[in-house]
Amino acid sequence: MNQDLGKRKNLGRGLSALFGEQEPEVAVVVAAPIAATPVAPAASVPITRLPVDLLAPSALQPRRHFDETALAELASSIAEKGVLQPLLVRPDPNHAGRYEIIAGERRWRASQLAQVHEVPVHVTQLSDAEVLEVALIENLQRQDLTAVEEARGYKRLVEDFGHTQERVAEVVGKSRAHVANTLRLLTLPRAVQDLLDNGQISVGQARPLIGLNDAETAAKLIVKRGLSARQAERLAKGFGRKRRLALVAKDTDTAALEQSLAKATGYKVNIAFDGKGGSVNIAYTSLEQLDDIVRRLSNGGRSKIQSDDGEFDAGTDLQRAS
Repeated sequence: MNQDLGKRKNLGRGLSALFGEQEPEVAVVVAAPIAATPVAPAASVPITRLPVDLLAPSALQPRRHFDETALAELASSIAEKGVLQPLLVRPDPNHAGRYEIIAGERRWRASQLAQVHEVPVHVTQLSDAEVLEVALIENLQRQDLTAVEEARGYKRLVEDFGHTQERVAEVVGKSRAHVANTLRLLTLPRAVQDLLDNGQISVGQARPLIGLNDAETAAKLIVKRGLSARQAERLAKGFGRKRRLALVAKDTDTAALEQSLAKATGYKVNIAFDGKGGSVNIAYTSLEQLDDIVRRLSNGGRSKIQSDDGEFDAGTDLQRAS
């Protein structure tokens, strides 16, 4: 039990607990036989080299997006100097003789682009939960995850491995509030998550859309208009008000008033009420119709209007309806 707690605390400290304290990623020429061959250890940690085709990304890896330009730049560096910082791998639980990448998938991808056939690795034994923890920690430290990828990683730790939000926060070195707020992004429609994932909107622009009925429409407006986070918040409040107005069912009296106003003006009328106040909307399709509406209202609505029931006085009927 104490040993397990110690390992988890090390995971919370980051990858240095597994690799030993190492310099940031640099490169070195690697040329050895294809078989896994020991190389000079770093901080007394055994490291071997493995062919890239024996390695595969982990299904538990939260990161899904890799910048092609950045990969090409790393590949160029690796082609010239090789790889120093080893990848962290474990034996593939589903394929004997193969290995699953826990940390370092970016280096693995770049090595293939550089046509480097083998890379230094540190082979370790970790559970599925620990694999996800380490992958999250590495990517968060490098700031390589999108907010949605981060949220999906947290969700897996909670739902698949029984972590509490407090435990997740402890593991990744974030506050519980940060974990909770990040998880809430997953309640957004998938289309909005995609915009966030692709960098078309920021977390600050997306957060006001959480719980909004028309979140997808609002998100597209934010992108189209290039709104700031503060402007997005005001837009979301406007969408929320429209939603509240729509949720209030029209009673019989309101419906009757709409019909009376429609007969009085000759145009379609909609009354929206949110329990405290509301609005009256008169629809028109041309400037001539607008002029006609203004004229009728300027006359106090007292004009003779021909209806299906015959001629009636608009002003008198409006007073009766109210």
